[in-house]
Amino acid sequence: MKTLHHLLYDYLVSNGMAETTAKYVNMIGLLLVLAIIVFITDRIARRLIINVSSRVSDRTKTNFDNLLISNRAPRRIAHLVPLVLTIRLFPVVFHDFPQFETYALMLLKVYAIILTIWIIRSVLNTFESYFKTLPRLKDKPIDSYIQVVMLFIWIIGIASILAILIDLSFLKFFTTLGAASAIVLLIFKDTILGFVASIQVAINDSIRIGDWITMEKYGADGDVIEINLSTVQVQNFDKTITNIPTFALISDSYKNWRGMQSSGGRRIKRSLLLKAKSIKYLTNDDIEQLKGIQLITSYLNTRQQDIKAANQKNNIDKSVLINGRNLTNIGVFRKYMQTYIENHSAVNKEMTIMVRQLEPTPQGLPLEIYCFSSDKRWENYEYIMADIFDHALAAISYFDLEVYELSAGIT
Repeated sequence: MKTLHHLLYDYLVSNGMAETTAKYVNMIGLLLVLAIIVFITDRIARRLIINVSSRVSDRTKTNFDNLLISNRAPRRIAHLVPLVLTIRLFPVVFHDFPQFETYALMLLKVYAIILTIWIIRSVLNTFESYFKTLPRLKDKPIDSYIQVVMLFIWIIGIASILAILIDLSFLKFFTTLGAASAIVLLIFKDTILGFVASIQVAINDSIRIGDWITMEKYGADGDVIEINLSTVQVQNFDKTITNIPTFALISDSYKNWRGMQSSGGRRIKRSLLLKAKSIKYLTNDDIEQLKGIQLITSYLNTRQQDIKAANQKNNIDKSVLINGRNLTNIGVFRKYMQTYIENHSAVNKEMTIMVRQLEPTPQGLPLEIYCFSSDKRWENYEYIMADIFDHALAAISYFDLEVYELSAGIT
């Protein structure tokens, strides 16, 4: 009695299928053997390349090769060995089925393109990390440049894959794609705008990583921590993060405080509002009393002599105080504050120092103090400015001046 195996064999022979079946079995067997060989080759190549890379990086002084390993570049390069081996052995595996070989090679080409993109991405990420360690490049928008390169690589890679899948030459594919450029521009509008903005920002050096910028439209007031193709990240002083579209840097206005940080001081520009009714001429008794303030003693002596001489020369009747030349309490106070700031240890003496009157307002006469603190750090700057105005507010009463205050009865 014939077994099931013999019955199946007789059926295949009678229908002329035994030879075809044997070819299929042979192909499947060769595929299994190839899979085992590829697996073993991949493990050996990966271990060998990683070990060699690690030994080389340990002997070199540069940090670049260490970053290559951390970004998995040697591991991905090792995959090229089994890929090349597979391509070479495919004609043997699919000897009896060339149509299968065509589809299999197509898939391998797609995999080769993706693997190449992975390797390039690892290398670019290594360059990005390495450039950020260089002092002269740490404030440059390296992320934007890397993203631009990766964008073009992905476009070329995806176009190559599509050209392979539809069996169209690379040149013809891009020619066809050019006809649809309007759609492409619409899809990648923000990316293109970001790319243009990144280039302009880099060329004009208008913003760097670490710059303090203020952009009221987006509620940003802090330090730039990252610049990439699509956004600029700003860490505000309250530790929140604001994302600004990169193209907004060339379409909207913002304030960059780098000039202040690189200069010799940080500007103090604030006013005191003085009551107009408290402004008066100084009598001789008033002047003698103010001479007790050491910072203006010499000034008052000199000015008093000059004014007295000028009035006597012109026969001025000083029985009425307004006649001739006179000193005023606001003028002497202004001179006192000018001298005080010029002698302040925290003020930069090489930059503008000025105490000036501004246009009178319904609330009083603004007396503005304009100078630059030597220390530009925020907390120290605020302390220096407060110290100056603490003194100014306390000194006002010595000159019979008053600061404007809104009456409690007025709403």
